[in-house]
Amino acid sequence: MTTHPEPPTAVSIAAYGRLVGGNRNFRRLWMAQTVSEVGDWFYTLAIYALLLQLTGRASSVALALLLQVLPQTVVGPAVGVVNDRLRRKRIMIASDLVRAVIVLCMLLVRSQSTVWMVYPLLFAETVMAAFFEPARNAVIPNITRREDVIVANTLSSTTWSLNLMIGASLGGIVALLLGRNAVFVLNALSFLVSAYLIGGMSFEEPHARLADGLRMQDLFNFSPVLEGIRYVVADRGLLATVFAKAGELMIGPSWVLFAVMGQRVFPLRWRGVEAQRAMMLAMSLLLGARGIGALIGPLVSARLAGHSDRRLRVGILWGYVAVAAGYAALGLAGNIWWACLCIILAHCGGSTVWVFSTTLLQLQTDDRFRGRVFAADLALSMLSIALGAYLCGLLLDRGFSPRAVAFATGVLMLLPAALWARAMRPGTRPHSDVEGDHCPPLS
Repeated sequence: MTTHPEPPTAVSIAAYGRLVGGNRNFRRLWMAQTVSEVGDWFYTLAIYALLLQLTGRASSVALALLLQVLPQTVVGPAVGVVNDRLRRKRIMIASDLVRAVIVLCMLLVRSQSTVWMVYPLLFAETVMAAFFEPARNAVIPNITRREDVIVANTLSSTTWSLNLMIGASLGGIVALLLGRNAVFVLNALSFLVSAYLIGGMSFEEPHARLADGLRMQDLFNFSPVLEGIRYVVADRGLLATVFAKAGELMIGPSWVLFAVMGQRVFPLRWRGVEAQRAMMLAMSLLLGARGIGALIGPLVSARLAGHSDRRLRVGILWGYVAVAAGYAALGLAGNIWWACLCIILAHCGGSTVWVFSTTLLQLQTDDRFRGRVFAADLALSMLSIALGAYLCGLLLDRGFSPRAVAFATGVLMLLPAALWARAMRPGTRPHSDVEGDHCPPLS
């Protein structure tokens, strides 16, 4: 009897519902993502407002962002090896528990004399996140059918966007009503809930069964790292995709720009509300607009791309172009509402690049290399974010206007768009592609 493969799952609201309702492992992972990310956005807003209040410098926010992303680049090689040797479920749980403790330590920061504590705590939290995120991305192909991978990634991105929109908006309100300490406690609790949800997952992890285990010396042995590099470099399509998120040069500057624009360019004035708290509300609106854009982007683009490898690659190109147009227009926006529309456009494109590149990496990478590939993907994107944030803070503190920096960021985004277009030319077609439009099967 001839069996026919199931048709690819259409990317739709109904598909999201079927995946969450019918896949217990993915449902728990998705719920863990939801609760911890809402707490993260509460927390991020509080940290940036605290630093601006206690230091008065944009560079302090840039440094905070640097410590939230750059360590992921530094520890990337070791993270990749650990994720390819140990069970990724256990790595995620341990990371959540440690981060809960770190966030509670932020309660000790109360004045200018203790503000220095923010930086080592952010560094430590980032190291834990560097272990968690590659593990989460790497397990999705283990807990979903191949044809559901694009659905799972689009839903994860949509959830991230909703969490940003909700967390950033409510974070300003919670901080306004309850103060920053309540925000820190809520974020710590969110990590504990996430660990509990992930602990209830049950799935096979072939890489851990086949691996030799992890020894301390393996963290300082670069042969697995070199093996992973050779694996990526041997496939031009995979190599280009690993660098796709690093091409989102606006992410780092956005965190600094939105904080500073909320304070200096688009301040809100509410009767009876002190300026510092009103500033947090303006920041909330700008960050919320980013969340709306990141929500809309994959919902629309994933339906158009479907399961086509070629369309996923074209979608990444148009994503870069949308980012360039949005940030250039942000530099010209006359009020906070036009600024929000520009941000929505830009991050429609940015989230499309993120989701499509993640999907291509998951479908093209063998499970035993997936931890190293996603660690490299994360490390390169975090390096790009860190450098962008640092340069943005430096320029703002040297007198450049936030509008000029936003416009320049948009123009700069034409560079990754041009490089990706060049990588897509027929003469440089990646040899990982197969005949037809669909992504190649896992080896």
